[in-house]
Parts: sequence; C-alpha cells; structure tokens
Amino acid sequence: MDDSVDWIRLIPFLGMHALCLLVFVVGVSPGALLVALGLYLLRMFALTAFYHRYFAHRAFTTSRAMQLVFAVIGSAAAQRGPLWWAAHHRRHHRHSDTEEDAHSPLLRGFWWSHVGWFACSRNFRYDRAEVRDLTRYPELVFLDRFSVVAPLALALALYLLGGAQYLVWGFFVGTVLLYHVTFLVNSLAHRFGRQTYATGDSSRNSFLLAILTMGEGWHNNHHRYPGAARQGFRWWEVDLTYYILLALEKLRLVRDLRPVPASVVEGP
Repeated sequence: MDDSVDWIRLIPFLGMHALCLLVFVVGVSPGALLVALGLYLLRMFALTAFYHRYFAHRAFTTSRAMQLVFAVIGSAAAQRGPLWWAAHHRRHHRHSDTEEDAHSPLLRGFWWSHVGWFACSRNFRYDRAEVRDLTRYPELVFLDRFSVVAPLALALALYLLGGAQYLVWGFFVGTVLLYHVTFLVNSLAHRFGRQTYATGDSSRNSFLLAILTMGEGWHNNHHRYPGAARQGFRWWEVDLTYYILLALEKLRLVRDLRPVPASVVEGP
C-alpha cells in the first residue's frame, strides 16, 4: 500500500492550524467566542447527524432539500465532501481493525488513526461503488467534488460579519477544534473507554467523548448496531444529536428514525 503523505494537499490543513495563532493579533470578544461556539455546535451536528448517521448509515430519512442544507453545513466543517466521508466510513465498519481499515489505531498507532490516514495519498480517493445510493444526487456530487466552496463561503461570511476577529475565532479556531474532536472518535474511541459489547473490534464507549461530540462517544454501541439513529442506547448515555433529531422529527423535517431493538441493547 502507498502510505506516502501528499504534502501539497495537506498544506491547507496545516495552514488552518498556523492561522489560529492570529488570535494573538485580533484579540478576543464575547461575540467572537459565541460565534465560534455556535458554529462548532452547528457543524458538529451536521457531521454527526447527517454526514455520519444519515449519509453513511441511512439511519433516518429526510427531504432532498434538508439533505442538501446539512450537506452544505457539514462541508463547511472542511472535512471534505459527504460522499468521500460516507464511503470511507462505510469501509471502516466493514473492515474495522483489519488491514482494510483506513484508520485503525491498533494496527497503525494513535497519530495514524488521528491524522495520518487522511493525509495518505491513496485515501484522498474513495470507491464510488461504496456510495451508489448518494451519487444519484448531482448536487451532492458537485458538493463533494468542490468541497472547498462551503468552507470558503463561511470564511468570507464571517469576515464580512465581524471582520478578522470573527474570521479567526469562528472559522480557523472553531474548525481546527472540530477537526481534532471528531478525529478522536477514530483514535481514542478505539483505545480508551468501556467495551460494553463484544463487537469483534476495539470500539469503546466514552462519556467525555460523547459530550464533546454530541453523542458520538458511544462508539462501542454504534459498532454494535450502526444503523440506529441513536448511539446512546440507555437513558444515561447522553446523545445530544439524537435529541435534536427527535425535535426535528416533531417538526416533520426528518422522519423514520431507526430505533435500537431491545434484543440489541440487552445482548452480549
């Protein structure tokens, strides 16, 4: 396998980190912090609910318009397009912690599973056969191919709204924070935490990670039953993404949330 890093394509990712240092130039304000927090939560929800539970696992249904709106918001998190994201994630579930798993920390270590795997030249590509159900939507194909459009549009909007301070805090700092919190699901959630179910891989549950990721920290639960709209199987397993999906279902913006069968929750 070609595991060489494509440094040219990695420049924007590294640049995002470097530009966070501009906080010492632009300063900070309550407004900038609120914008950063709000965009963190909105884009995290788009990643957890739509990129992950909807595009990758089809855990609920929604309209084509709603699908596009949250595909754009998820794309604004600068974690590439919905087809790339879903294709790699589906492959991860089929081959978890094997040589075919692109980001297993057991086989390749923490840093590979955290950031190395997507910097690898071969993982810039994806198998379109993995996402045939999504490629029939030309708007998603466009968004995936031109995945820089949404992040750049968000950056411009923040600059026009609040100048350099909003740009630095809302886009650079907020996006880098999103990067590393979501990447922890690949790296830490397969190394640390409780393994409630014997899933045949190293997936684990973490309350702290569930809080930071709006519910994605119940990773062993998720590997137990990937198709569910919820990952917190029990009442005390906080899953903010699922609670918001329930509210959207009440508003008839999403529907057919796939439940977790009782036999799955109670099983080994």
